[in-house]
Amino acid sequence: MDEKELKTSPKQRFFIILIAILMLGSIIAGYVAIILNNGGSSSSDSKVDEAKIAEYQAAYDEVSNKVADASKKYFDKLVKYKSEVKAYNESSANEGGVQAKDLAKGDGRTIAENDSEYLAYYIGWCADETIFDSSFDDSANPTKLKSFIDLKSNQLIEGWYTGMKGAKIGGVREITIPSELAYGEGEICGGTNKPIKFIVMPIAREGEMADLADELSLAMNKLQYAYYGMDYDESLDAEE
Repeated sequence: MDEKELKTSPKQRFFIILIAILMLGSIIAGYVAIILNNGGSSSSDSKVDEAKIAEYQAAYDEVSNKVADASKKYFDKLVKYKSEVKAYNESSANEGGVQAKDLAKGDGRTIAENDSEYLAYYIGWCADETIFDSSFDDSANPTKLKSFIDLKSNQLIEGWYTGMKGAKIGGVREITIPSELAYGEGEICGGTNKPIKFIVMPIAREGEMADLADELSLAMNKLQYAYYGMDYDESLDAEE
């Protein structure tokens, strides 16, 4: 295995950042609860239960499959905008502030500032047209949507919220985010201080999709707790 293989890809880093943000608050709360419940004993005594991890991984995969199935109806709408993924000038993108362009008007409610009450399918790419992440199963040759971003469960970069303000649910918007409102000194697109672009298709967080989003978030929480040698349900009981 060479050095290149040891490095995480931009897509992996993007996913890791989302999961880390999602789990930070719940993990801290869980550790505090366990410490209080056990009279101050160290959480390092916790043992990783491989069987429990396998159980929660299977549960998470099951929910993920349900999300992918429910997402089928949105695939055709988003995939036709993949042709909008084009090279752009890094300097101009960094100096132009957050830019937004509606590719398709939605007929739902208008997204407010710092709004998190919606779900979104997306394509994210670099100045050289490289797609660093997307909702597709395969960014190069997509055949389906694998999942959405649940804004309620994930804190995203500042430029996303600025760019999506004023968009309508059900539409499709292209947003350009300068590095200072994206990942700044964090590495993405092969370097640091890189601007990025997204094509975002927001959908309503309601009905079946809201239920699936909550189910997916819970399944992820349980899986992450298991990886830390903790039991999610026991941690909740300890907090109470």
